[in-house]
Amino acid sequence: MTAEDRPVRRRDAEATRAAILRAAREAFTEHGYDGAGVREIARAADVDTRLISRYFGSKEGLFAEVVDVAYEKSMMMTPEANADAAIQLLTGTDKAAQDGLLLTLRSAANPRAAEIMRDSIERNYQRRLADALPGEDTTGRAAVLIAICAGVMLNRMLLGHTELNGPDVARLAPRLRAALDAVALA
Repeated sequence: MTAEDRPVRRRDAEATRAAILRAAREAFTEHGYDGAGVREIARAADVDTRLISRYFGSKEGLFAEVVDVAYEKSMMMTPEANADAAIQLLTGTDKAAQDGLLLTLRSAANPRAAEIMRDSIERNYQRRLADALPGEDTTGRAAVLIAICAGVMLNRMLLGHTELNGPDVARLAPRLRAALDAVALA
């Protein structure tokens, strides 16, 4: 096919950027930070590799943006929301949450990737949660709540813990709510 025979592609920066982010999220979720390559991400997004540098600066910059998007929809575990949070943690089937957990686990071995993820959690999720909690030491309590959330998700979604995936798992919701409230309440 000659250059004249190829269809002319309109430039759409927003669509290109979104395609790169989608491909990168899939790659980082499946292979982790170290296993995902810029060339493979560009190929999956059907773009030139140089566009990743143009839009994100580097693989690291792309990863940071993917992490911010993956952690964007975060669960609030405040006293008034903990009943719903407990049910969601025990029965939810949110694919995006599971993908975010996989991205985290598969990338955490890389010190820079771990730093990027920690920064995103602390800068975004932990700060929003801390701002919504009553009382003192809200930042520390928010960190503990996030750790509880991550632990339940890991055991239920990835390890398939039997008790956390049984047909009557909702019976555990009051206990999980009590645990969340114990940390969330001042």
